[in-house]
Amino acid sequence: MIKKGLKVKILAGKDKAKEGEVIEIDRSNNRAKVKDLNMIKKHIKTTKEKKGGIFSKENFIHLSNLKLVDNQKKAKKSAGKK
Repeated sequence: MIKKGLKVKILAGKDKAKEGEVIEIDRSNNRAKVKDLNMIKKHIKTTKEKKGGIFSKENFIHLSNLKLVDNQKKAKKSAGKK
């Protein structure tokens, strides 16, 4: 099971074969965000509080396109046993 904080590998898409850490999961839509991967440009309108512009941010990836990397999972299990 893919959880927040685990290391995953991307199996499909523009960032195929890259690895990263899961930073957010949307269980209802079966999607996850991976740190610094699947980046998109977001146009933000200027308001009184915030300056607008074009910002890069992570976008969601479907869980079927992610694979858990075992070495991170084993490290967490061994750390929990100590």
